[in-house]
Amino acid sequence: MANNRILIVEDEESLLKLESILLTSRGYHVRGVTDGMAALKAIATDRPDLVLLDIMMPGIDGFEVCRRIKEDPLTSSIPVVMLTAKKGSMDQARGAQVGADAYITKPFKSVKIIETIESLLKHK
Repeated sequence: MANNRILIVEDEESLLKLESILLTSRGYHVRGVTDGMAALKAIATDRPDLVLLDIMMPGIDGFEVCRRIKEDPLTSSIPVVMLTAKKGSMDQARGAQVGADAYITKPFKSVKIIETIESLLKHK
């Protein structure tokens, strides 16, 4: 599992730091960006092994970022984990519709994120 590259897309600075520390302490190489356009640019220039994606962000939201990742043949195999405060069943259904591989709601348990990431990377 170590050395896998994870792109964290989170517009809330404190959460971005927390998620980065959590994943770096597990041996992952982490890159963080704070909005959807930056995420798409980062994916195009340095393809990660997995994307941890917030939904509510300025500009392009996480649903659109995920849709674009999954529609592009070059990036469609990258697992996307949506990590969001949007708990509604409609939001979760939309996450599945745009191709998210997992949907985790905030506040989150670190163990749940690690288990989900490890499972997705194992099956990649």
